[in-house]
Amino acid sequence: MADDIEALNHQAKDYVREIVRVKQEIGKVIVGQDDTIEKTLIALFSGGHILIEGVPGIAKTLLISTLSHCLGCSFGRIQFTPDLLPSDILGTHIFNQSLASFSTIKGPVFHNIILADEVNRAPPKVQSALLEAMQEQQVTLQGETFTLESPFFVLATQNPIESEGTYPLPEAQVDRFMFKILMTYPSIDEEVRILDRFTGGGPVEPEVIMSARKILEIQAFVRSVYADPRVKRYAAELVDATRHPIPYGLDTGPYLSCGASPRASLYLILGAKTRALMGGRGYVLPEDIRAVAFETLRHRLLLSYEAETEGITSSKIIESVLNTVKVP
Repeated sequence: MADDIEALNHQAKDYVREIVRVKQEIGKVIVGQDDTIEKTLIALFSGGHILIEGVPGIAKTLLISTLSHCLGCSFGRIQFTPDLLPSDILGTHIFNQSLASFSTIKGPVFHNIILADEVNRAPPKVQSALLEAMQEQQVTLQGETFTLESPFFVLATQNPIESEGTYPLPEAQVDRFMFKILMTYPSIDEEVRILDRFTGGGPVEPEVIMSARKILEIQAFVRSVYADPRVKRYAAELVDATRHPIPYGLDTGPYLSCGASPRASLYLILGAKTRALMGGRGYVLPEDIRAVAFETLRHRLLLSYEAETEGITSSKIIESVLNTVKVP
């Protein structure tokens, strides 16, 4: 086992060098937001999707387009609006008169990296179409099924301060996102750097660092990163504590209508494995799980009316769980 872990450590360090270069190239365009960049890469190499929530103007779209450029992947942007139709994102069949036959026009979802901008502005039918693509990595056009190219990575954004004309995302769809990332304002120093960069000569064009094939290679390696049975049990206990708080000595029961789903355990382990890889390790530590706990759990906890009236947030509940469940 020791020899196997040493071999994993050695391979992880090789991948880390390339990942660090990707971060550096993104940093040529994006000022700050280090944690958001880190969690976005963790989700990508874990094979998950992310939901980014943040106010307008903090570079959500720029981050995603820059990431796709650095990775040498095809990029599709979908601006979600209330009048959007499923065919607008999936594509459709049209009749070609010259050939007297139907041909397929593929929509923007047929790319490696998809930006679903303001995803909560789309009606339920469109959200369901995106759901199939995210979960099954395939789409169905008039009864014909098309497999989407790998890697396939959806980054959806939503605005937390404007609810008019929006459709709440169904819990089933929100659960498909590996992470929910809260993107915050830059600091004063970072904002000054933004002013220098974008009101002067402009940002430097980032280089292409990684190929789609390399992403798939890293995603496959993540699965082989070692997670001790005690670490896996720790992840399962964290999730279980959101469903059955009393055995763990937690008083969060009245504030939760529903705890986290089994996908939370899965993504805690996958996210921890990827974080271990990005730290140059071939094995998972409990700290890796704790580092991705907020992003993994915050959108999977359904708060009760009592929590809303008392100002209890999902972040406060997750913090209580992390402080209470015993670390192996």
